[in-house]
Amino acid sequence: MAITSRDQLIAALTLARHALIDKASLANAVAGRTYSLWRATGQPGQGAIPTTAAVCTRATTGALAFTNQTPPVASHIAWLDLVTANSASNLSIHDRLCHQGGLSGTVASPTAQTTNLPLTLVGVSSDRIGAVELSELSWWLEWYTDTGGTGVNATVNVTYADDTTGDVVIALAATSRASGLYPILPAAGKTGIKQVNSVLLSATTGTAGNFGVTATRFLTGTTTMVANKSEIRDWAGLGLPVVPNDACLALLMFCSTTTTGMVRGLLKLAVG
Repeated sequence: MAITSRDQLIAALTLARHALIDKASLANAVAGRTYSLWRATGQPGQGAIPTTAAVCTRATTGALAFTNQTPPVASHIAWLDLVTANSASNLSIHDRLCHQGGLSGTVASPTAQTTNLPLTLVGVSSDRIGAVELSELSWWLEWYTDTGGTGVNATVNVTYADDTTGDVVIALAATSRASGLYPILPAAGKTGIKQVNSVLLSATTGTAGNFGVTATRFLTGTTTMVANKSEIRDWAGLGLPVVPNDACLALLMFCSTTTTGMVRGLLKLAVG
């Protein structure tokens, strides 16, 4: 039965499914930037570096564990007990929809690198995508190994929800580090991005490294203000978001210092 009352929510919490979080710290972060914990070791396990375009699911190594439900019953994020080693950290939980790696920091203009990452081709279900205008999706350039010490511009060619195309220019820092994320933001007046077509670097960074494109959908998040102190967020603070079947639950952190710090916690999924 779907959760439609406070009493049903309380009952669902008493039988909540647990997902453990225990992620090691990632070094070489930059304060004020977002980092993916996909490659951090611990629990859940370290996600693999993708090569070709692929859809991500709950079965993908790196995803938080949970069990699919039979509609109209669904899983909801209802409780988070979290400890981080850094103060003033922001941790968010996303559904990692699809990804591709294998792009090089030394392939530069006039050669564009094709990404082959349209949502329609990798088979992401509509309930995971959310709003039809794609406003709930986030697209990122994600680093898997460091690229070189020359800062360059990346011109990312995208297709928007209205099927028009355009270029998004992103300034890449010198020596972009592994696990760093650069957001690919839609142009003014565009609701969302449907696919990323190619990435064109203005010059070589000096080192090939490895980076790619990732699409996610934000589900919930929270902030910790004191290092090594447990912070508890209940359903009201988290928004009680529905976790679609087969979602690849992954962690992102907005850093306040030069490492992501250890992250430990317990996520409770209320079913109803």
